[in-house]
Amino acid sequence: MGGRVSNRMYRLLLGAALLVVLYFDLQAVLYAMIGLLLAESLFNLRVSTLVNRLRGLEDGDPQEGSLGIAFTARTHFEAERGWRVLVACVLFLSVVVFAKQLWFFPWFMGFALMGAGISGVCPAYLALKWAGLK
Repeated sequence: MGGRVSNRMYRLLLGAALLVVLYFDLQAVLYAMIGLLLAESLFNLRVSTLVNRLRGLEDGDPQEGSLGIAFTARTHFEAERGWRVLVACVLFLSVVVFAKQLWFFPWFMGFALMGAGISGVCPAYLALKWAGLK
């Protein structure tokens, strides 16, 4: 029943969930999403990986989403972890710190995450890989 949960699927679901949370103005759920992203990056326990392990499936390709480009890793910090930190920090800044000035940014992020999930190309992830994250 169904395949594995890939990072691409995770981005699609995260973007859709973010848009639903923003539409219904569920601030507590939004803060929980930010906390989840930070917890995933801090402990390196991704929801997609945990779901795959519980279902007895393999993790998948660690280079998924890099478009076949051979990036040079200059650190041991994973780009997927960095992506989660980046998304959580930008969401936190645009929702908590600069809510009046950046009200549109979480909406933009939701649609961008859905686009990354549909297309399999995430510019932020590629930028982190280009910057040298593993």
